[in-house]
Amino acid sequence: MSEPQVAGPLAGITVLDLSRVLAGPWCSQVLGDLGADVIKVEQPGQGDDTRKWGPPFLDDGSRDAAYYLCANRNKRSVAIDMAEPAGAELIRRFAAQADVVIENFRVGGLAKYGLDYESLREVKPDLIYLSITGFGQTGPLRNNGGYDFLVQGMSGLMSVTGLPDGEPGGGPMKVGIPISDLTTGLYAAISVLAALNHRHATGEGQRIDLALLDTQVALLANQASNWMNGGMVPRRMGNQHPNTVPYQDFACSDGSVLVALGNDRQFRAFTALIGLPDLADDERFAISAGRSVNREALLAQLRPAIARWKSAELIAAMEAAGLPGGKVNEIPEVLEHPQIEARGLVHEMARSDGTPIKVLGFPAQLSASPATYRHAPPRSGEDTVAVLSERLGLGKDEIERLLAAGVIAETL
Repeated sequence: MSEPQVAGPLAGITVLDLSRVLAGPWCSQVLGDLGADVIKVEQPGQGDDTRKWGPPFLDDGSRDAAYYLCANRNKRSVAIDMAEPAGAELIRRFAAQADVVIENFRVGGLAKYGLDYESLREVKPDLIYLSITGFGQTGPLRNNGGYDFLVQGMSGLMSVTGLPDGEPGGGPMKVGIPISDLTTGLYAAISVLAALNHRHATGEGQRIDLALLDTQVALLANQASNWMNGGMVPRRMGNQHPNTVPYQDFACSDGSVLVALGNDRQFRAFTALIGLPDLADDERFAISAGRSVNREALLAQLRPAIARWKSAELIAAMEAAGLPGGKVNEIPEVLEHPQIEARGLVHEMARSDGTPIKVLGFPAQLSASPATYRHAPPRSGEDTVAVLSERLGLGKDEIERLLAAGVIAETL
C-alpha cells in the first residue's frame, strides 16, 4: 500500500517532466522520491514508450509494462498534445509555475512548440531547464539520436566489458542494465539539485545540457585514468580487475565464488586461509603492484587451491575471517536476501485502481528528511483533469472542451 509520509526535502518544488523512456524519468523519479511534485506530460493515446516495453505487463486495465513501473513513481500523469497550439499553451502555463523542466527531445525539437529554454525563460526567468540528449547541444553529433546500447559501445564501456578476444564467448558485451541511461538520470538529478541551490543563492535560473555520451565517458573513471596517466590501454578482462589481483570469480568444486581483495593485508589472510601462506612472502606477490604484473603466475597457484573448496564453505570461512567474498545472486535471491529486507529497499504501493505493485526504493537513508513514497506509477493521463483544475484553475466546461478537441486526454 502507499504509505502516509511526511513532506520530503524537496517539498514545494514543482517539476514539469516532458521526458520519456528512462534517463529523464529516472531523474524525475529521484526528485519525486525526495518530495518534489512531478507532473509527467504524456502524448494522448500513446503515453510513455516504456508502457509498452514488455512482457511482462500488469494484468489490469492499463496493461502497463513492468519496465515503466521502475521509473515513474511519485508522479502525476497528464495527457496533453503539445502539437496542438492549445496543448503547447497549457504546457507553457505549467512551466510558468514550475521550478524545473526536464526534456529529452532532439536538439531544437521543442522550439517549434515554443517550449524550448529560450521561450520558457521568457515566462519564468528563474526556471531550471534540463535537456538530456544522446550527444549534447553542441558538437558534430548533436543532431544524432542517442540510445543506451549505442552509447555503451561508443563510449568505450563495451571495450572493457566482456571476456577477452580469443576466449570462448569473447568479445564486447553491454552491461545487463541500461547503465548509460540510469547514470545520466543520476547526474541529471545531481545537476538539478546544484542548480536549485544556485538559484536559492542568486535567484538565477539556468539551462543544464547533459548528454548520455558525456556521462558514460565520465564514468570510465579508473580505466580512462589508466590510459591518460599511465599509457595503459584498457582491455576486456572478464571478471578480473585491471589493477587489483585477486579480484574476480573462481571455480570451487560445486560452483563459483567471488573474491575481492583490496589490499596486502587481505591477501595475506586469504592465502593463509586457503592453505598457501607462502604466497604472501613471495616477492612477486607480496604487494599489490607485483600481483598485478605477475597475475597469471599467481592465478595458476590460486585456482587449484580454491577448486578444492565447496563454495558455501569458502564463503563462510572468508566471512568469518572478515574477507570480502560472496556468490553471484540471481535477481529473486537478492530481492529476498535478509540484508535487503533489513534495509527496507522493496516497497509495495497501490495504484489508483487498487492494483498492487512493488518498487525498489531510494537507496539513501536520510535521517532527518527521508525519501517518500506518495504515488504509485500512474496510468497515462489519470491525473489530467485534477492537475489542470488544481494547477491552472480550468473549469469543468473548459476541460470538457479540451477533451472533445483531443488536446488533452484522460486515463488510457
